[in-house]
Amino acid sequence: MQLNLPQVVAEVSAAFAAYERALADHDNMTINMLFWQSPQTVRYGISEIQHGSDQIRAYRKIATPVPRSRRLQRTVVTTFGTDFATVSTEFISMDTDQIGRQMQTWARIGPDSQPEAGLHGGWRIVAAHVSLIDKP
Repeated sequence: MQLNLPQVVAEVSAAFAAYERALADHDNMTINMLFWQSPQTVRYGISEIQHGSDQIRAYRKIATPVPRSRRLQRTVVTTFGTDFATVSTEFISMDTDQIGRQMQTWARIGPDSQPEAGLHGGWRIVAAHVSLIDKP
């Protein structure tokens, strides 16, 4: 298996950037499109749990926007072959004394059906986890 092929890293990085833009803009339609539409998709949030894309979409309807002061740091994109990747990042905000941690598992699920929405190469989030800890 080949790790971190430059083209695959670029594709996943672009898909992750599209997700982050949508998150900052509170663009739930794009966020929902970036998650795999499946009952097997899992998202563990800071104070909630969603099993399946239906629960993720329902959560997005009531979720508050992320703070505009949210900034990423130490983002790591790791790809395995051409169809599987992880993205790990930390985030901070002026609104809190905590550090957020976000991990996503991405898989190439199919053809890129909506390139205009920033959905790059058919990449979708199949699992995600977000948590907060106090700043050291």
